[in-house]
Amino acid sequence: MSTDLITVLTSQLGVSSQQASGGAGLLFKMAQEKLSSQQFSQVAAAVPEASRLLGAAPPAGGGGIVGMLGKAMGGKAGDLAALAGGFSKLGMDASMIQKFLPILLGYVQQQGGAGVAGVLQQALKR
Repeated sequence: MSTDLITVLTSQLGVSSQQASGGAGLLFKMAQEKLSSQQFSQVAAAVPEASRLLGAAPPAGGGGIVGMLGKAMGGKAGDLAALAGGFSKLGMDASMIQKFLPILLGYVQQQGGAGVAGVLQQALKR
C-alpha cells in the first residue's frame, strides 16, 4: 500500500495536515490552470486525492499588496506571488513552496510515472 501525499508532506516537512493539504492544493490548482483538461486528468488519475486537495487550497493571491503584486506582475512572477500569498494564508512562508515541489513531483512520479510527473513539472515551471 502506498503512503498518501499528505502523510509524506507532513512527515518530511513537519507541517500540519491542513498546511500540507492546502499547499498541495495550491500547486495542483496552479497546474490545473496551466494544463489542458486532458493533461490535468492524467495528473488527477495518478493522484486520486488531487480533486479533494484543490478544495483545500485557500483562495490564491490574497488581499493587500501580495494580491496586487501578483496581478501586476502576471506570468511566472505573478504565479509565484499568488502561491506565496496562498502559502502565507496557511501560516507558511514562500520558502516552503520550494520544499513542497520536489516532494509533490516525486510522489506524482512514483504514482503515475515519469511522463505524468514531467507534465506537472512543466506546468509548475511556466
